[in-house]
Amino acid sequence: MRVKKTTISIVLVLAVVAVGYYFLSFTAVPQPRLPGVLLHSETTWDGYPRRYDYYVPKRLSTRPPLVFVFHGSMGDASQSRAMFGYGFEYLAEEHGFIVVYPEGYASHFNGCRAGGPYEANRLDIDDVGFMRNLVDSFDREYGIDRGRVFATGVSNGGQMALRLALEAPDLVTAVAPVATSMPAQDNMGCIPSGQPVAFLLMNGTDDPMNPYEGGKVALYGLVGDRGDVLSTAASTAYWADLAGYSAPPERSELPDTVASDGSSIEVEAWRAPGRKPVALYRVVGGGHTVPHPQLRAPRLIGNTNQDVVAAEVIWAFFARAAAE
Repeated sequence: MRVKKTTISIVLVLAVVAVGYYFLSFTAVPQPRLPGVLLHSETTWDGYPRRYDYYVPKRLSTRPPLVFVFHGSMGDASQSRAMFGYGFEYLAEEHGFIVVYPEGYASHFNGCRAGGPYEANRLDIDDVGFMRNLVDSFDREYGIDRGRVFATGVSNGGQMALRLALEAPDLVTAVAPVATSMPAQDNMGCIPSGQPVAFLLMNGTDDPMNPYEGGKVALYGLVGDRGDVLSTAASTAYWADLAGYSAPPERSELPDTVASDGSSIEVEAWRAPGRKPVALYRVVGGGHTVPHPQLRAPRLIGNTNQDVVAAEVIWAFFARAAAE
């Protein structure tokens, strides 16, 4: 009887390990060896210690663009780099721009969701002011093109990009939040300027944290309550309305080149002369993840689309937005 109980216990432990491995394992992109330099900096802003990394390509363009990449909750600069598969650094080498990876205070940014239960929100950290300070600093050192300052980020980092769009449209030319949505009115922690910016949103329809159809931001509705958000459609419509679009968007589907990833991408795009472009990349079947052919985030947070490199999609949108 004792042997039988021991066998059952071993089987249960192995089953738990197998299930845990299935849902929590991930595939990361190896850190590349590129000719540029990754630099680290620490400073104090508004009385709080702040840290950021930045990548300067070997061939920096004259008056280079500046791209902010914001990490998710409990993240850091290393997470910012890895979650996009180091894609912005490859692109920086190709196009000569600088990539900046700011770190949130106590591993979080003070984004637009008032319900965020983290220190950056509780202390009302001035992240918008910090980003303005960084833009000024990079302008003094590298002579950046202030008409080509862009921001993207995932989840809590997407909220930071969203906050810049809402409160500092004079600072950023275009933003591209990923796996995030506009806060509902009773959860709005930003003060919208009412001015349009070029805006791209990339959300998964099966995101277990940021609900595609709107509602409470919490993992499977249970863990990490960040308050309510609007639907992805309403979030995108907000920016399309600000830009003055009344006609429906152009719709297309990207090639589903990796059928085994359980997802595909549909695109809605609003473009017209004299108006800020707006786009929605709907990752059908996608989770709380960033598309990349070599990435697979833990299955616990949903499917990772492998049809595109998200960083390439986002940079192409930024470049078009700056040219229009």
